[in-house]
Amino acid sequence: MGVEVGRLVPLVDEGLGNSAYLLDVGSGRALAVDPPRDLRALRAEARRRRLTVTWVAETHLHADFLSGAVQLAATDGATILASTTGRRTFPHHGLTDGDEIDLGGLTLQAWSTPGHTDEHLSYLLRDGPTAVGVFTGGSLIVGSVARTDLLGEDRTVELAHAQYASLHRLAALPDPTEIWPTHGSGSFCSAPPGSARTTTVGAEKTTNPLLRAPDVDTFTTRLLTSLGSYPAYFRWLAEMNRHGPQVVTGTPELARLSADEVRRLLAHGAVLVDVRPVTDVAAGHVPQALAIPLRAQFATWLGWLVPPEQPVVIVRNPDQAEEDILWPALTVGIEHIAGELDGGMSAWIADGGPVTRTALIRAPEISGPVLDVRQAGEYAAGHLPGAVHLELGDLAAAAPDAVPAGPTVVMCGHGERAMTAVTLLERAGRADLAVLVGGPQDWVAVTGQRLREGT
Repeated sequence: MGVEVGRLVPLVDEGLGNSAYLLDVGSGRALAVDPPRDLRALRAEARRRRLTVTWVAETHLHADFLSGAVQLAATDGATILASTTGRRTFPHHGLTDGDEIDLGGLTLQAWSTPGHTDEHLSYLLRDGPTAVGVFTGGSLIVGSVARTDLLGEDRTVELAHAQYASLHRLAALPDPTEIWPTHGSGSFCSAPPGSARTTTVGAEKTTNPLLRAPDVDTFTTRLLTSLGSYPAYFRWLAEMNRHGPQVVTGTPELARLSADEVRRLLAHGAVLVDVRPVTDVAAGHVPQALAIPLRAQFATWLGWLVPPEQPVVIVRNPDQAEEDILWPALTVGIEHIAGELDGGMSAWIADGGPVTRTALIRAPEISGPVLDVRQAGEYAAGHLPGAVHLELGDLAAAAPDAVPAGPTVVMCGHGERAMTAVTLLERAGRADLAVLVGGPQDWVAVTGQRLREGT
């Protein structure tokens, strides 16, 4: 039967950098692989194709998103397929290396491929004896492999050695075999930049620098030196996935909160997250608000900067949909959302609430110190001469003298992370900061100067 064009649908989350998969196996049944808790895209595709998700396969205990497997089991009656060594506490069909599932003409075979995590499974899809493709999770991804440092520094090298063996086991498949990874470009699980989300064994043999490493020690060095920082929520999501996230009933909604209710919540430790665009936040925001503009990367920064136990109050514009805020939040384990400021900033101002404004500047206006809050790899690839570097994820815990004193321009790639950084610093007492609209290339275009490379 094979996997005809269109029967396997990758469902890409550009913000988290991951792909889930929906496979039509015939007779109105489908297999879902590594679905996130935000099932909107998968459900829409299943409805369009008139499919019921019969099986849901998990390659590993995800650290970068909460799984939708338990939700699909509860609402669709799907059977969860996962490694027996994952110690999951919810009902599932445990698999070990070599176990097979008959999908009704196609066969799904579990392959033990530890490295990214201890219990990692890949799933080889066969049509009779022919290997059609393999769902590789984080074992073999486009141009790389996923990181091996999420279980602690003391396990990193050991897991890198396991990852090397898993990588070469997968590479022994026939060259035409399709590779369907979960992690891709934009994932903090360590995928290189690029637009491709799937690949083949043959292509990876030719282009993947880690697969071309001559020995395990070279592989380990190459992998570990490529690793950057990762979001704070990676430290607890895997354990939440082990027990299964709470099933969501109905459509999540934001409770409406008056200005006085918001003040009381903030006084008792809640954080106000302003999801409006940069220009709106700059024009006026609630003092002590944390600006995280709503975009593809919203969930990443919300989970990185807001502790899971802290209540959250939202400020949004009327054209920003509730579900586009709540589902990403739930997918990274931010569940204590108290509600939203009813009426938004207009209601706050009408109630006499104070307002903080932030200056926005363009590249020609830059003068004085510059704070660059991009990731280390972005900064090393090219930054303004003299710019101080401090990743956004490290900003809240940084020593006060790590941030330039006096009037400072804060920059990132476009302006969203810079606005988040400025509001973090405003919460710490700074009031002399401006956000650069744009990024390093805008400065190059204006000045004609070259960016500096390296750290």
